[in-house]
Amino acid sequence: MASRQSEAVREAYRAWTAELHDPDTTRREPRETDDHWGDLTAEPRGVDYIETDAGGVSAMWAAPKGSDPDRVLLCLHGGGFVGGSLYTHRKLFGHLAKATGVRALIATYRHTPEYPYPAQLEDATAAYRWLLGQGVAAHRIAVVGDSSGGGLAVSAMLHARATGTPTAAALLLISPWVDMEVGGASYETNKGTDAYFQRELVRQLADMFLGGAGPREPLASPLHADLAGLPPVFIQAGGDETLLDDSRSLEKRARDAGVEVRLDVFAEQQHTFQMAAGRAPEADDAIARFADWVRPRLGLTGGDH
Repeated sequence: MASRQSEAVREAYRAWTAELHDPDTTRREPRETDDHWGDLTAEPRGVDYIETDAGGVSAMWAAPKGSDPDRVLLCLHGGGFVGGSLYTHRKLFGHLAKATGVRALIATYRHTPEYPYPAQLEDATAAYRWLLGQGVAAHRIAVVGDSSGGGLAVSAMLHARATGTPTAAALLLISPWVDMEVGGASYETNKGTDAYFQRELVRQLADMFLGGAGPREPLASPLHADLAGLPPVFIQAGGDETLLDDSRSLEKRARDAGVEVRLDVFAEQQHTFQMAAGRAPEADDAIARFADWVRPRLGLTGGDH
């Protein structure tokens, strides 16, 4: 049974759904300052945050006390490509950085509808190349992303592979959105349990992101890409979310392509339930699993091989 604390994520999504149907749009906070998604996450404590410029991309370092300075998590936030920010996600990625014992570089990207694909891929790629240019070796970087940021993390590594850029040591994906055709059967089977991400809404977000590109364009919709050569992948998803089949399909396609891949589905949990880190036991368990798995892949002692 889902914990009481994790139900806060479901309640937040229900509030978003009510807002979508509220005809009084003046009640909505401007996108630029709407960082309340981050209210779900407890402050990790012992983490310093320093804003920086990462190759022309706005970014933020999350540096836990005593963290390894030579390993980095490159973190790409979610938000349907239309929202999300360094500030909505700094605490979530701070928890993951602290559990792993490394620094995190949280990078943002241009939003839709003003900037459709490939602007987001360009920004993610710029941040990754900037890290490499700072002397951080690719085998000491793990790329992390949730929802739209999860799909973007995959696309960034596909782009690196295609351009001869060294790929990172690992991918950590939280409820990755990877299918711009919005075709998963879980949109129907989980329609009654997902509190926000119904197929019509996700299709609208996909249309804004694509901006005329095809929904099977491999770097926009990485479920339809050749995944061979990707680094090891760990995917986490909620059992109640409509995007569950994105994770299932990505896991199968990656495995079929010879990629080392793991998928953990957390029963009764919503899309990106890890946002309740520091409050909900399910979120803390998920963060700990990520950290244990990725530490040895970054050359750190301890963790689950």
